[in-house]
Amino acid sequence: MKIAFVGKGGSGKTTLASLFARHLAAAGLPVLAIDADVNQHLGVALGLEEETAQPPAMGDHLEAIKDYLRGDNPRIRSTATMVKTTPPGRGSRLLRVVERNHLYELLERRVGEVRLLATGPFQQDDLGVACYHSRTGAVELLLNHLVDGPGEYVVVDMTAGADCFASGLFTRFDRTFLVVEPTRKSVAVWRQYQGYASGFDVNLSAVGNKVQAGGDVAFLREELGTHLLVCVEHSGFVRAAEQGRPLALDALEAANRTALERLREAVDATPKDWAKFSRQAVGFHLRNASAWANARTGEDLATQVDPGFILGPDAPQLATVL
Repeated sequence: MKIAFVGKGGSGKTTLASLFARHLAAAGLPVLAIDADVNQHLGVALGLEEETAQPPAMGDHLEAIKDYLRGDNPRIRSTATMVKTTPPGRGSRLLRVVERNHLYELLERRVGEVRLLATGPFQQDDLGVACYHSRTGAVELLLNHLVDGPGEYVVVDMTAGADCFASGLFTRFDRTFLVVEPTRKSVAVWRQYQGYASGFDVNLSAVGNKVQAGGDVAFLREELGTHLLVCVEHSGFVRAAEQGRPLALDALEAANRTALERLREAVDATPKDWAKFSRQAVGFHLRNASAWANARTGEDLATQVDPGFILGPDAPQLATVL
């Protein structure tokens, strides 16, 4: 299952994404974690030291990512005509959560049993010139080609607020958790995100965070209603980690361990719909092609769509997985 953690900046989505990834890994489940936030802190939250926390930036290896995923798909003439929304087809090289391949060897860093990838921060040459979506495009391409099997989890720490609506990236997940603090500003972000996502069949739930008293829970329930899935209490465990005193996961408060398990239950209860995933990928690709990508590449990128191709465990794949 592909899971996104989104929310207002500072709401704690990186913290919850890391705790959820660690919770799954502690249960012996395969986890691929991706840091797609402009503030790259997921590695540290997972337990890496500041000096070694950053894996190689996906945004700096976009050509290598395109070349690998393109495989020998005859509908994609070159990596120059492959854009962030290019969908897979017969001949594309698909990815699995549990495998060894050249792309993972280039990009990943292991944190215990968690496989970590990261878009990378802004570079000096990007400042004042490029937006961060030039880097998150690598995540969209990867997710479009990623076949996650039963009992496998892809946990993505997303950009803050509604930034991911600049492309179809917000539809690349089976379940989206929007982290909401017990404040009016955080609730406003929930309402904005929910409004943008309406009509796209996004499985969206609110997760209360930094809850300190019964009044906080009552506030969130009043504002969010049945959309509020669970609340995570203000945590001494998290504060210790933020102060450079990381603890073993079993030291996490019992109520918060229960909350993480509730998140897993919600994910596991979400139906896997490969047909919808593929249909939305094609739809957003065609929208981007007509809006800007055809003009930029000088080709009609609608021809990249392989009619009838549905990503999934049974998808035809002609390229050799390396």
